[in-house]
Amino acid sequence: MTTLKGPGVFLAQFIGDEAPFNSLDTICEWAAGLGFKGIQMPTLDARFIDLQKAAESKTYADELKGKIASYGLEITELSTHLQGQLIAVHPAYDLAFDAFAPDSVKNNPKARTEWAVQQMKYAAQASQNLGLNAHATFSGSLLWHMFHPWPQRPAGLVEAGFTELAKRWMPILNKFDECGVDVCYEIHPGEDLFDGITYEMFLEKVNNHPRACLLYDPSHFVLQQLDYIQYIDFYHERIKAFHVKDSEFNPTGRQGTFGGYQSWANRAGRYRSPGDGQVDFGKIFSKLAQYDYKGWAVMEWECCIKDAQVGAAEGAEFIKKHIIKVTEKAFDDFAASGGGDDDFNNKILGLS
Repeated sequence: MTTLKGPGVFLAQFIGDEAPFNSLDTICEWAAGLGFKGIQMPTLDARFIDLQKAAESKTYADELKGKIASYGLEITELSTHLQGQLIAVHPAYDLAFDAFAPDSVKNNPKARTEWAVQQMKYAAQASQNLGLNAHATFSGSLLWHMFHPWPQRPAGLVEAGFTELAKRWMPILNKFDECGVDVCYEIHPGEDLFDGITYEMFLEKVNNHPRACLLYDPSHFVLQQLDYIQYIDFYHERIKAFHVKDSEFNPTGRQGTFGGYQSWANRAGRYRSPGDGQVDFGKIFSKLAQYDYKGWAVMEWECCIKDAQVGAAEGAEFIKKHIIKVTEKAFDDFAASGGGDDDFNNKILGLS
């Protein structure tokens, strides 16, 4: 078994235009000051990382690592959640998701997809240059608008959607394989990979590609009422990244999982700061340790009630308290009966 690494923090929800969240140096100083040991880095803000340069220049990657290390931090993973989303976008979402793309490819879905694919390939090479072995992203979606079968889904529609999604991802997965990095899909509403079954459907289409792995985030499963503990039993061999994010589901006689178009604070299902929701992190950290998870525990802060900086400070301590230093011996070694060779065991069994 392996002791989880952490605590880490996903920077996406904290980056902004005011200090200390507007430069790599100041945000690293802030994170280290709270007790974080790692940072998961989004890759669309050049103030923090030039993704293409990190892919093409080992010198730049080494300098970036060195700067972060000077604050006592490591990069846990790079994140291309927004670029991954743009690998597959149904036309109904074109205008909304254009916000994730540079101006040069907006209003041009074909060019936007090509840009996103290139971004993913840069991310593979950049991860290799930075010495990382896992990468966080989204799958994108062609089918999400049909997740509820009304109107009735035409025969073969889902099959066709997953075939196309796999076709788009296979070259990217192969590039990550060349670079020795796992693609960790965050299983998430709005993506075609939103639960275990959809992940399995995708995995079949990419021929069980060894790099098609998982970012485990239990908050999304609470909102789906999915057994997030058994999920680890099913998929632990593919879980290569972990978001510590909490949530709660409190249905009423007026609303449930769909949320009735309400704001986050007024939904039956809502995200909370670690420890403020319903996720049993004690069981999760135990399961991951049991299954020899070798990655990081990274806080993703999303809460509709608590202040972000308070949540970050509490989150660092929360993860520290939940990381289990795994044992190096069996607790009953003191009572070992010796022997262990065939003759000794046969005597105990009355066979000699």
